[in-house]
Amino acid sequence: MQSTTAFQDNLKHTLFAWSKQGGLNPLNIVKTEGIYLHEANGKRIIDFSSQLMNVNIGHGDKRVNNAIIDQMSEVNYIVPAAATEIRGKLGKKIAEISPEGLNKTFFTLGGAEAIENGIKIARVYTGRSKIISLYRSYHGSTHGAFSAGGDPRKHPVDAHQAPNFIHVENPYFYRCPWYSTTPEECSERAAAHMEQVIKYENPESIAAILLEGESGSSGCIKYPPGYWKKVKAIADKYGILTISDEVMSGFGRTGKWFGVNNHEVTPDIICMAKGLTSGYLPLGGVIVSDKIAHHFDEKALPLGLTYSAHPLSCAAALAVINIYESDGLFDNTMKMGKYIEEEVEKMKDRHPSIGDFRNTGLLGCIELVKNRKTKEPVTPWNAKPDQMEVTNKMAAKIRELGMFTFVRWNFIFIAPPLIINKEQVDEGLDIISKAIAIADEYCN
Repeated sequence: MQSTTAFQDNLKHTLFAWSKQGGLNPLNIVKTEGIYLHEANGKRIIDFSSQLMNVNIGHGDKRVNNAIIDQMSEVNYIVPAAATEIRGKLGKKIAEISPEGLNKTFFTLGGAEAIENGIKIARVYTGRSKIISLYRSYHGSTHGAFSAGGDPRKHPVDAHQAPNFIHVENPYFYRCPWYSTTPEECSERAAAHMEQVIKYENPESIAAILLEGESGSSGCIKYPPGYWKKVKAIADKYGILTISDEVMSGFGRTGKWFGVNNHEVTPDIICMAKGLTSGYLPLGGVIVSDKIAHHFDEKALPLGLTYSAHPLSCAAALAVINIYESDGLFDNTMKMGKYIEEEVEKMKDRHPSIGDFRNTGLLGCIELVKNRKTKEPVTPWNAKPDQMEVTNKMAAKIRELGMFTFVRWNFIFIAPPLIINKEQVDEGLDIISKAIAIADEYCN
């Protein structure tokens, strides 16, 4: 049981992410178990976004705890220049689950670090400087990763963005920038747009194209058919590398090891974190193709982190990967994802504010509108505080009813742990339905 004093110490002596620091009332969590969080006041909260879309195996799995404890009795930390048994085992396992031809990993402590180092590798390998990415994307909040993404949370530090990051429009069929009439047409036009920008920017200056394996916190904007393949073909045409950001979409979140697997594309670099350890300990990594790895056989790799390949984190990761396999969690992801899609489709009959639902496995987002024909959002993209009335009401209702999930602008995210069952899905969707009823009141 967490004391009242401890709760106040959180507020007095620590800073909270993405928030003004005055008037905060954070969840006061004393225990986590399965897909539930427990507050100090005894309230049980269903976790419908796996925290930050990272606790894929659910909370409190003792098998991971035990693996960490066992590793502590052997090697709890060693300089990253040293070899350890657990590092070797994890590296081999990641090579086995990665697309063919990607066999070596540089370990980081999180997703933003993975992106930063993936970009460094691409630039050093190609001798080029520019990175192409999408406007509606998020790749982390460190200096380079923030600049690589297009998420408006970076706007307060716009003047300090890193150079040589170029953004293009998303293939966002629901709100297609090119007014496409089919997803396939949107795919064609988005790819043509990217190639044109590459030509404007000088192809020989571009090191890599950075895309999420599957879109996440920007609204789970599903890639239309063939888009990833078209991007890969364009990249290959100009000698540009492809980087798949799998920080959120990796490790079963979309029903496969990596989101890009859904598109039958093999990128040159994969950046990972989150589901790698299911959040039990910090760990990320950059997986590189054999051609990139061999480039550094006779040249020094200009990367280094004090906690790279941390033995305890590696132990957690190997245990989590084994759980994905032994418990059949990817099959459950697809089964529950299909069930959620069917249930949300039924919800559309009750809720005129549901404009679109985009989902891959258990990575989904409901987009809410005032009018299905005009697609006017109930809350605009990057809304100012005085435009957040509907969103704030829905978020408050969701918290009141005992749920933790992301509510952002006109988006409600559905990304529960991969262990979820039908009864728990029903419990969560019932809460979301009650929240969406608030948005319905603003429909016209």
